Amino acid sequence: MTHTRKVSVRFASISLRIGILVLVALSLACSRSMQSEDDLPWRSPEQGAEIAEVTHTPFPFLPATRVPGAPVLSPTPDAPRNLPAQRLDPEQYVVQPGDTLGQIALRYGVSIEQIMQANQLTSPDVLNVGQMLEIPVPTPEGLGPDFKILPDSELVYGPMSAIFDLPGFVIGQGGYLSQYNEKINDETELTGVEIVQRIAQNYSVNPRLLLAVLEYQSGWVTQVSPAKKSLEYPLGWRDPNRKGLYRQLAWTANQLNRGYYLWRVNGVASWLLPDGKVIPIAATINAGTAGVQHFFGQLYTFQEWKIAVSADGLFSVYQRFYGYPFDLAVEPLLPPGLQQPVLQLPFEPGVRWAYTGGPHAGWDSGSAWAALDFAPDNDTWGCVTSDEWVTAVGDGLIVRSEDGIVIQDINDPSGFPSDGLEQTGWVILYLHIETRHRVAAGTYLRAGERIGHPSCEGGISTGTHVHLARRYNGEWIPADQELPFVLDGWVSIGVGVEYDGFLEKNGRRIVAEAGNDTKKNNTLKR
Repeated sequence: MTHTRKVSVRFASISLRIGILVLVALSLACSRSMQSEDDLPWRSPEQGAEIAEVTHTPFPFLPATRVPGAPVLSPTPDAPRNLPAQRLDPEQYVVQPGDTLGQIALRYGVSIEQIMQANQLTSPDVLNVGQMLEIPVPTPEGLGPDFKILPDSELVYGPMSAIFDLPGFVIGQGGYLSQYNEKINDETELTGVEIVQRIAQNYSVNPRLLLAVLEYQSGWVTQVSPAKKSLEYPLGWRDPNRKGLYRQLAWTANQLNRGYYLWRVNGVASWLLPDGKVIPIAATINAGTAGVQHFFGQLYTFQEWKIAVSADGLFSVYQRFYGYPFDLAVEPLLPPGLQQPVLQLPFEPGVRWAYTGGPHAGWDSGSAWAALDFAPDNDTWGCVTSDEWVTAVGDGLIVRSEDGIVIQDINDPSGFPSDGLEQTGWVILYLHIETRHRVAAGTYLRAGERIGHPSCEGGISTGTHVHLARRYNGEWIPADQELPFVLDGWVSIGVGVEYDGFLEKNGRRIVAEAGNDTKKNNTLKR
């Protein structure tokens, strides 16, 4: 199989020299608000600055287009990963709160059936905290393929997503998806295009990839009348709680993310397939390919899986839809020397808040541990109304505000302003922002200006708080690794357990603990 070249782009250094490559009409209204300042509740009385005019910049990330007939070269090699070693001896594991047998099996690269047999378990659904399990040695099924399916930038909701006409593409294909509608809760009905767009944005997964996977699994994109068996489970995950396109696609995006981010942190050495086969992963694949291999590893037996992750599988659909995937590569997605902009804590000066959640998943369970949680410091518990304010951690444009979600495009530390796109550069997710007084999309905020009130709106929450996470070029940035989350000089440090960790500044530590009891040493103020 022959391939074409990747394109290496350094965003900031060429953005002023490249000129206007594409003019895109953005639906986001970024001009001066028609409201008076007295009607802008996200402005504190002492601020009251005008909403800034924002000029959208051209797209400096566009890769060069290969001339038809030009030689097709191999994608740039990825350095071999230092993967966890395969176990040669049985191990013992003590069941922890929240563990499932499936999670334990994935962690150790063995099947659920193998663990059940080794421990004489009669049900995979019954585990006791503190129970000692013997974990048998995995039996690998040869080495997995090293064929690269797509570049990293085509898995995430990254720069090239900004120029993809999702509605136009779906309508142009004329398949079942173009006529599809689904009520996702008691009040909201979405079209197929709207569902794909919402999942792409929230999970930060490329809509091109979601469409290609949907087509490979069920033909929904091009077929007017796909197979009847695909109508409830169009992505093939036959879970009664995951019927319909919205829930199927959310599960798919989560699995794509899980494989991608596990690979990013060298957190997985093999895929465990439904038939119990253990596939050691080729050390030279890239994160985007790992995401796809993991996804299909949830659905297919060994022979089916080998086809799905080969040049004759998803890759062929992708190439038929969009051309050679690596012609679309934006690399490096995370440029060398990347630095976080200067950010501050997300609350007003003099107001004490609790640090309630250390590094944990940015969205759902599959993404990187990109998020931190903060809650108002008071004596109330659960989902209660709060009049405290969540504030902007940096300067930038609000590009999305809906369903408990606020997305802010943060100015680049090199001085480039917000471009009004959540697919490029630094963005901040503020989650669980109450509808009341929530900042409107199109508003330019400076650090410290008001986003809205913390709540339980959006996602899943058992208590009023704000969930704060970072992305760069569509990739979730972990809060506990090489590029630490720093807020007012407080550095996020993880301990390897989701939601645990602490903030550290000048020798002082604030420990992440659920609740907001000041005796727990988890409160701080600006």
